Amino acid sequence: MKVIDCRGLTCPAPVISTKKAMEESDGAPFQILLENGAARENVLRFCRSKGCTVIEKRGEADTSLVITCKQQTSTADDLAVKLTAPVILIASDSLGNSSDELGRLLLKNFIMTLLELQVQPEKIIFMNRGVLLTSEGSEMLEPLSKLVNAGVEILSCGVCLEYYGLRDKLLAGVVTNMYIIAESLLSSGNIIRL
Repeated sequence: MKVIDCRGLTCPAPVISTKKAMEESDGAPFQILLENGAARENVLRFCRSKGCTVIEKRGEADTSLVITCKQQTSTADDLAVKLTAPVILIASDSLGNSSDELGRLLLKNFIMTLLELQVQPEKIIFMNRGVLLTSEGSEMLEPLSKLVNAGVEILSCGVCLEYYGLRDKLLAGVVTNMYIIAESLLSSGNIIRL
């Protein structure tokens, strides 16, 4: 079994290494060694998104993942859904360039309005100051939690959360990395940037 040691690698290197191993495995199991924390969470989330089976052995500081992936093919229906369900990128804690107070109110109203629409976004990605909206103290936590319950994937940039000291204060959605963000944006046929 092929073993890939990703201990000590920073975001998004563990996910990229896992992706390469998936592509080269031809369905054979392989093992990824990771430190516990963000790298483990990101690789597990990535594997689940690809429909892989994961057997985890977790130690005090490190985790071993044995991953088995079946070759997947996209159907026309999968592609149609991906092209029509929007991905929203929010890179600020306010909307527009005028008053910060008005911008925060507009963004809050936008997110609350999403709950009332029939077409829901596939994902909402929060980067830069946008991660302030998914963390402790945000007025957006209730509507964002409702969107999660409605099936919308809420993703917050891990580097951004760490920069603002919010890594342990994320309350809506999950932590992600730049690889997942880039893949989500590039594979979507419908991106909305706020």
